[in-house]
Amino acid sequence: MASSSSRNIPNLPLKEIPGDYGLPFFGAIKDRYDFFYNQGRDDFFKIRMAKHKSTVFRTNMPPGPFIASNPKVVVVLDAESFPILFDNSRVEKRNIFDGTYMPSTSFTGGYRICSFLDPSEPKHTSLKNFFLSLLSARHKNVIPLFQTHFSDLFVKTEAQLAKDDKSDFNSLNDQTSFNFIFELFFGQNPSNTALGSKGATLVTLWLLPQLTPQITLGLPKLLNFLEDFLLHTFPIPALFVKPAYNKVYKAFYESATKALEEAEGTFGISKEEACHNLIFMVCFNAYGGMKLLFPILLKWVCLAGEDLHRKLRDEIRATVKDAGGKVTLAALEKMTLTKSVVYEALRIDPAVPFQYAKVKEDLVINSHDAAFQIKKGEVIFGYQTIATRDPKIFERPEEFVGDRFVGDGEKLLKYVWWSNGPETENPRAENKICAGKDLVVLMSRVMLVEFFLRYDTFTADIGTFLLGPKVTFKTLIKASS
Repeated sequence: MASSSSRNIPNLPLKEIPGDYGLPFFGAIKDRYDFFYNQGRDDFFKIRMAKHKSTVFRTNMPPGPFIASNPKVVVVLDAESFPILFDNSRVEKRNIFDGTYMPSTSFTGGYRICSFLDPSEPKHTSLKNFFLSLLSARHKNVIPLFQTHFSDLFVKTEAQLAKDDKSDFNSLNDQTSFNFIFELFFGQNPSNTALGSKGATLVTLWLLPQLTPQITLGLPKLLNFLEDFLLHTFPIPALFVKPAYNKVYKAFYESATKALEEAEGTFGISKEEACHNLIFMVCFNAYGGMKLLFPILLKWVCLAGEDLHRKLRDEIRATVKDAGGKVTLAALEKMTLTKSVVYEALRIDPAVPFQYAKVKEDLVINSHDAAFQIKKGEVIFGYQTIATRDPKIFERPEEFVGDRFVGDGEKLLKYVWWSNGPETENPRAENKICAGKDLVVLMSRVMLVEFFLRYDTFTADIGTFLLGPKVTFKTLIKASS
């Protein structure tokens, strides 16, 4: 029997995993209602953690019947047990990207996309290497292209503020992020393709049916039953969004000629399969992530207040001035506080907080206090938002501490797992770390740099929308120097 642990903790007692799954069918429904309506996402785990006096326990994860045939999971919620999810020698990631259910391959042209493949599958190696090659070739274009697109976003934001005394960042970010990521990969604005100005809308329409089993609309309690029946009980057929997806596919196929030729000629992937995978990477992974990433970043920077704003603008402006007024990779590397703020946002509020894996063989995992045996075939689930706030690892874990990762604090980056692996490791064909990991960190840094080159401080209303925060600017104080 194998043992897995991020640190070697000897002589921990072997305990039975606490918790249960309740009655067949009804237990999963009860847990689903607790998750979405009775307790809410965070409290769903915190209540069970307190009840069982354990960061490892059994429960059902939504959506359950009739979307997921087996909702049973072993939950891990501490920094000691969580890394088992990344040990590909002992767990597999086959068809488990979205959790205990997998959307129909009809959403992706009949192909199992790279995100749903285990690293042991040969196709995973080909596709991951293809993605890494594309990202590497476009790395030098990220900063200037980001500046162009998001400068336009800030102009529109200021215009909205002047007109309405408020500005909806999320809406502007959706359109800007899609335009940016499309042009980054394909060298042209999507408005110049068959997508026109509707690219972000069409992609969102395609994304939603795949994600509805994970979301709640926040409707009045009287409508909970209706919402649960419509969103969480039966899968929404891909047929409903096929016309939208076909338009997206056509635009991608016509715009990605060079990339598709590289996929076929260098990596042995058919152009059709490569195109469906490109759509998923660009639209689901990249654009879908940016829809959440930037509102999360601005939310926490906003809540941190003017003192952090002052420190950020001082560091950013001084460093850019020393670089001759240019934002360069070398200049970004010198901005230690800016880097730390990005990592802290990724720690405290990861855009994709759920990780799943299926056990390949009987194994033993350690929490801080005990050891637990998990059987072959069981599904392990990690809720990162709690695991990355482990009080035995982080001081003031529930607080946003902007300089947490400055200096010696960088040693804690191995406990930051937003990318489906430690921040200290790199994406490779043999792991499931996000291929765009470095791109995400770079974009987040440039977002802060561009923001605080323009503005001294800001205020915003922070709300919630579907899977992430909603940011509505109230004031933007332009740079005084």
